[in-house]
Amino acid sequence: MKIKIDPLKLASDLIQIKSITPNADKAIDLIISTLEPIGFTCKKLTFGEGKERVENLYAKYGDNKGPNLCFAGHVDVVPPGDENEWSCNPFSGKIENDMLFGRGSVDMKSSIASFIASTSEFLNDKKNFNNFGSISFLITGDEEGKAINGTKKVVEWLESNNEKIDGCIVGEPTNPDRLGEMIKVGRRGSYSGKLTVYGVQGHVGYPHLAKNPINLLLEMIEPLTKINLDDGTTEFEPSTIMITSIDVGNNSYNVIPNKVSLNFNIRFNTLHSKESITDMLKKHFEAFDVKFNFDHFCNAEPFYTNSDHLVSSMEKAINEVTKKSSIKSTTGGTSDARFIKNICPVIEFGLVGKLMHKIDEKVSTKDILDLTKIYYNFLNIFFKEHLID
Repeated sequence: MKIKIDPLKLASDLIQIKSITPNADKAIDLIISTLEPIGFTCKKLTFGEGKERVENLYAKYGDNKGPNLCFAGHVDVVPPGDENEWSCNPFSGKIENDMLFGRGSVDMKSSIASFIASTSEFLNDKKNFNNFGSISFLITGDEEGKAINGTKKVVEWLESNNEKIDGCIVGEPTNPDRLGEMIKVGRRGSYSGKLTVYGVQGHVGYPHLAKNPINLLLEMIEPLTKINLDDGTTEFEPSTIMITSIDVGNNSYNVIPNKVSLNFNIRFNTLHSKESITDMLKKHFEAFDVKFNFDHFCNAEPFYTNSDHLVSSMEKAINEVTKKSSIKSTTGGTSDARFIKNICPVIEFGLVGKLMHKIDEKVSTKDILDLTKIYYNFLNIFFKEHLID
């Protein structure tokens, strides 16, 4: 029996579920109830306990014959902020003036609905597809939060269960201004650090009896704010270092504090690694005769996808719908693609991202329908050499 899924209705239904990280159970249940009737085997994967508990989903159609293409995404959303500033209920999922409103409409419930609808249409058209390939969904409820018990843990589960994926599309909103203009083919790494410098507390009127840690910190950090980490590569922009906060914990105007802490973040390309950055920073800090402590962590290494078939299939699919060429980009922040790249080639393509996380987040219904067509075309192109109509 052929089942046709309306991506607009499914997206609206998903938005009406208030799935603020990590409370995504009901949204995942809705996806399961949509996928099972079209032949998917669905497995809930729950990791963590208490407030850290996250429900995830791995769903698959096919008998492991031919390549397994995975669509990855998240149904958790960020909080709406002050709901009084919205023109409508942020979880209404209402459609008005050809726009779908609601938290998660852009990031990224609509792209999930589009891929499910395109997959259903594709399977309706391709008899015995399970003899030639597989399609899977990796859906998490922990992308907007700590991302500890979400995609990262699902990838570990896939590896331990010998579940092979040959290529993956992450449905993040990748386009700056118009649908089809940008495909993400990689991401920069993210390295965060905290530098704490210790001095001697004292009265501002007697500076010779104190040692101001703020002055010491500024001497240590100023060269880093001016340093050219690199000039970028063919695929990546130059790496950057940004100071994000300075804290002394001192509300007094006449007391020199005894310590100061500075937080910073480095977005780095493939010319660096977390080890090389750590070595560089330690060497720089240790050159100063100052008592300090340096804490750091790296939650994402840079990556670049060289899969010609995956990328070219998406480029062709986009062009067939928009009649325009796409830019291959590695700009922006991190995404769950950083976990998936460990097991298969991965690219990202979704909606226009200008309104994600904003008051009155909304997306054009035409873009949702066109995205569904693009995903449908992509499936046909990607599996073309394996299919018999």
